[in-house]
Amino acid sequence: MPAVTIRNLSEEVHRALKVRAAHHGRSTEAEMRDILEAAVRPVNRIRLGSALAALGRSAGLTSADFEVIEQARDKKPADPMSFE
Repeated sequence: MPAVTIRNLSEEVHRALKVRAAHHGRSTEAEMRDILEAAVRPVNRIRLGSALAALGRSAGLTSADFEVIEQARDKKPADPMSFE
């Protein structure tokens, strides 16, 4: 698992992290992991699969529609690209 070193962290910020971690009942390192996770992967982020499913539902698509598409689709593998 990757490790991260944070340099030049002020004493005030470090102390605040320790207090926040204690308040949540975990280590300072675990608290920092949680903060970073929440910052880069927010709970309310748009997830592609969920967005596509919602789009299909709003368009009124059903499993029968997808079965028709699957039957009509060309199942032959694509020809490789040629750059000549």
